[in-house]
Amino acid sequence: MRDSILAGFLWLLTTTLWVTPIVPSSYSALNLIPSENVSSTPIFSEVTLSSGINFQHTDGNSKLRLFNEFLGSGGGFFDYDNDGDLDIYLVNGTDQVGVGSEKSTPNTLYRNDGDGAFSNVTDIVNVGDTGYGVGCTVGDYDNDGYLDLYITNFGPNTCYQNNGDGTFTDVSTRAGLANKQWGTSCAFADIDNDGLLDLYIANYADYNLKQDRKCEKGGIWVYCGPRSYPPDADVCYRNNGDGTFTNLSSQSGISDITAGHGLGVTFGDYDNDGDQDLYVANDRDPNFLFRNRGDGVFEEVALILGVAYNDMGDEEAGMGTAFGDYNNDGLLDLTVSNFQNETNTLYGNQNGEFFADATITAGIAEVTYNYLGWGIDFFDYDNDGYKDIFVANGHVMDNINQINQQVMFPQKNLLFRNMTDGTFRKISDQTGLALEKVSRAAAFGDYDNDGDIDILITNWNQTPDLLRNDIGNQKNWVQIKAVGTESNRSAIGGRVKVVAGNLIQYQEINSGNSYLSFSDLRLHFGLGDAERVDVLEIRWPSGQIDKSSDLEVNQRYTATEGLGVAGVS
Repeated sequence: MRDSILAGFLWLLTTTLWVTPIVPSSYSALNLIPSENVSSTPIFSEVTLSSGINFQHTDGNSKLRLFNEFLGSGGGFFDYDNDGDLDIYLVNGTDQVGVGSEKSTPNTLYRNDGDGAFSNVTDIVNVGDTGYGVGCTVGDYDNDGYLDLYITNFGPNTCYQNNGDGTFTDVSTRAGLANKQWGTSCAFADIDNDGLLDLYIANYADYNLKQDRKCEKGGIWVYCGPRSYPPDADVCYRNNGDGTFTNLSSQSGISDITAGHGLGVTFGDYDNDGDQDLYVANDRDPNFLFRNRGDGVFEEVALILGVAYNDMGDEEAGMGTAFGDYNNDGLLDLTVSNFQNETNTLYGNQNGEFFADATITAGIAEVTYNYLGWGIDFFDYDNDGYKDIFVANGHVMDNINQINQQVMFPQKNLLFRNMTDGTFRKISDQTGLALEKVSRAAAFGDYDNDGDIDILITNWNQTPDLLRNDIGNQKNWVQIKAVGTESNRSAIGGRVKVVAGNLIQYQEINSGNSYLSFSDLRLHFGLGDAERVDVLEIRWPSGQIDKSSDLEVNQRYTATEGLGVAGVS
């Protein structure tokens, strides 16, 4: 009851979408929020340039505040050449109105050289897409053992098939995946359990440059809000198994509902019934939760499960989203990043039957109310065995300070430490988290293979940030790369259980999460002070369950379906 009263009070104090007030002091009065912890030892070091990454994002530099410019673009970590090191892919925009002669920086692939440095291999590998890039994902859709790459654009999307020899081939048209809608986040998942990765794409709005209009707030020219243009329907593609895909949006049930301004996408088996469910964060529209019936057909259940609206029954400006088990109870919880006059939301999974809004009691509300969140995910930054939360922040209006002097365009990103009791504490770092940029996507992975999770952040019209984790490996850990043999070679949708002493943890392999981005498909488990992995259990997408026991900690393992676990040198 107290949470509902507080939520109502906040709602009454909230102004319109594009003007942001200061957070009310009523949160702090309840003493629900642990005090901020300033790390005396830097957690993250910003190593972008020193690692050889000299990428520069552009929105096209039109100077016209075009509606499609402010979403930014994505990127991620993946091992494209199977050498055991995570490589980095970054998506870019391009000139749209003839102000420049060419794309200033194409989509770029940086190969991990294995020594902390990266090399630009875009031209060699053939992944420098020239479209107006937005989001991206990876997955082995042809089951040849190499990760393929998909990119959403403002315009025809692009699919790159990995040839397995260090190069890619653009198969967008041949595969039937050159969708021309304005795509945002996307993800591969085997929605019908046939061993083949299907593809879901969130689309934002029915918009083209000729329709662009000028929007004002208090006489000041600003970027238009999402309701200025109608939403466009998302699309779902079934993998035919022959290198082609078929649009099954109608047959899968996702076309049965009113379209939303789709931004964030995450797959996960929230009800533990063995198939992949889907959550979509929509911008100023109700969010979607699609329950998989088990035959590849979805039923939309967000309203009845409590994840469509906020506590007051209002839609919010959902940006990024992620599934993750933050309380280690074997059930996937859910988080959503929202606009600056809203809080980010944390939903606790109640036995797969309902989600309870835990935002206030978990300590998330007060801090996030003053930030505009985008990329978001659960990850264990300090290897204590409990998943923390990172949020990438930045405003959508380059001149917001003219409207509200209390609100800034560039903003700090946020790290919330899981206190293991259902609450989170904001952590301030003296280096990587002290940066203030206009951030968008966030991806996660151990790029230097030192046993802790690093972060890649994309920034609007700025350079990206590669944040190296410098403290996580002070505690023990284990990493699992899962390789399927019953089709679905990248094992997306597989669930891994790790038991180490008193810690029991669960994770699913997911090609989405966050916003416009993809993270390492290897699963990382912090183990605290545990000195052995007592049990490793994998429920593969095929339904097979493999178990191993008594594994050494601080090791990377490859688990092959039906063949057991082997250490990685």
